[in-house]
Amino acid sequence: MFHSRAPLRTGIAAVGAAALLAGLAVSQAGAATAATPSACGTLSAPSLPKMQACIAALDPVIHMKALQKIADENNGNRAATTSGYDASVAYVAGVLEKAGWDVSYDEFDFFVSPPPVLTQISPTEVDYESVAATGTGYGSVTADVVAVDTVLDPPRDPVTSGCEPEDFAAFPEGAIALVQRGTCTFRQKAVNAEAAGAEGVIIFNQGNTPEREPLFAGTLLGTPDDAPLTVPVVTVSFADGAALAAGTVASLTIEPPVNKPQVNVIAELPGKNADNVVMAGAHLDSVEEGPGINDNGSGSAALLSAAQALGNVTPENTLRFAWWGAEEAGLVGSSEYVDGLAPEELEKIALYLNFDMIASPNFIYTVYDADESSFAAPVEVPEGSEAIESLFASYFTALRLPYDDSEFSGRSDYQAFINNGIPSGGLFTGAEEIKTEQQAALWGGTAGESFDPNYHTPLDTLANYSKKSLYVNTGALATALLTYAYSTESVNGVAGKALPIPLPKPAPPAGTFVSGGGMSLPHTSEEF
Repeated sequence: MFHSRAPLRTGIAAVGAAALLAGLAVSQAGAATAATPSACGTLSAPSLPKMQACIAALDPVIHMKALQKIADENNGNRAATTSGYDASVAYVAGVLEKAGWDVSYDEFDFFVSPPPVLTQISPTEVDYESVAATGTGYGSVTADVVAVDTVLDPPRDPVTSGCEPEDFAAFPEGAIALVQRGTCTFRQKAVNAEAAGAEGVIIFNQGNTPEREPLFAGTLLGTPDDAPLTVPVVTVSFADGAALAAGTVASLTIEPPVNKPQVNVIAELPGKNADNVVMAGAHLDSVEEGPGINDNGSGSAALLSAAQALGNVTPENTLRFAWWGAEEAGLVGSSEYVDGLAPEELEKIALYLNFDMIASPNFIYTVYDADESSFAAPVEVPEGSEAIESLFASYFTALRLPYDDSEFSGRSDYQAFINNGIPSGGLFTGAEEIKTEQQAALWGGTAGESFDPNYHTPLDTLANYSKKSLYVNTGALATALLTYAYSTESVNGVAGKALPIPLPKPAPPAGTFVSGGGMSLPHTSEEF
């Protein structure tokens, strides 16, 4: 829902120059002094020395070390539903409570599907690794595996397996359909198989290139109107599909998901204006493959340090910070939180700031492209978001650091906020996109490698992040939070108490992306 906002006023939000200098000092000096709940004193009457002390006290590395220790003690990760995530929640909540914040746990439903089981029964017994297709049905079937118009001999291109209902003209009802990737959507193949009486569907990779050999993930939901299938559907590698095509009987089981409720950690610091809430968030969970120290221990730790530094502040506007759960499973925690707010509570949120991956080892500095000067957003960007982009851009300009735009691609927790008309912005230092020669010349690092070569791997550890990027972005985060704690006038027209000494006019983005914005989308349901 898009709700009305006060008219956007001209001008850029102001912040103390000392905040910039302190942020620069932190980025250059390395480790900063550990933040304490009293680091910002009482900023009800802001002064340059107080702001200097407030920003300079931030040291997110302390919290990143704690999150790494938690992962080490909990099977190497901090993913949703795991003991590592539970321990991360307890750690963050404990720090916040000591810092003087009101802490609550926002519980949400989180449905987890057990992994599918695919076993060849005859002529020999073999277990195959498989992935449940998004939009699959559930159930268990043991039956003959019947290959449908498959192409096993090279070059295996084109492959039209299962694309037409006629492909199933001789298909025996009750069998498991084996179809091959290629030409048409996964949904089209599975729907045709289901209509022909298949009790299960196996989609194996095409095998025409090295990239189309291994196990892969697929979805059967191409549009919001697509309904899930009623039979179990899995994907497998080309080699396993070819083996199953040789006159086999198999058992396929996909059990329905089980609800394992998770929590977001919500911390609030009351301001003089309870009806103008400044929100900021970072997802706390990792993927199952690793500890998630850059993704997203970096954003979680920086936000936690800022909360410590601001613990004794009495701001003009109410501050509300969130550490989101189950982001890696599809932005679940943030979406459930926003969807659960009453309209009048949504109206109180002046803006949302998102911090997801701000210390990539092969980093670049980027700001979410609210004015769409580089990338067209997939949804309407709410009015006021441009002012947030401008503030972050001015921060980098003040430090004489180049920055670039990052696409509002919907891959992080801001999505539910912009979908509901809440002005949003944030920072990002890159994931799986490859750094170009031009970008290496501007920001250093290695051209031809990903911004984060350890993205979603076991190597996303404390040994693989950029301390420089972390501290520079922590300064940007704190500058924005200080600014909006006192006035959101530039974003939503609600006047407060502007901090002294405005930032410089922002320099334009570097314009180094042809596409992608550092956030390439994964393969979609429409890929064949």
